[in-house]
Amino acid sequence: QVQLVEAGGGLVQPGGSLRLSCSASSFTFEWYAVGWFRQAPGKEREGVACFSSAHGSTYYADSVKGRFTISRDNAKNKVYLQMDNLKPEDSAVYYCAAPMNYGSAYLSPNGYDYWGQGTQVTVSS
Repeated sequence: QVQLVEAGGGLVQPGGSLRLSCSASSFTFEWYAVGWFRQAPGKEREGVACFSSAHGSTYYADSVKGRFTISRDNAKNKVYLQMDNLKPEDSAVYYCAAPMNYGSAYLSPNGYDYWGQGTQVTVSS
């Protein structure tokens, strides 16, 4: 049974940084696309950053380009989201996700089958 678990969320002041991590059981990130998504209250879930495939390119939402960086450590089987210069509008529950198949996936939630439980990020002074 595939399980994804996010960690690293919390409360941070505007301009601050957080690093989220996602670990997996019964799943190997390096062979698949993997994405980070977020959902704020009353809003739809949106893609933030992704690896489009096992060796694919990275993609970022326009709202986070230059501030967020997705990375993965294959030896640890973890995926990270480094978030810098955080803004109040970045506040949301952040999820990592992965597809069931080896194909490409991008920033649409529709391309993903496995989801973590989410971790709350709150940016506030």
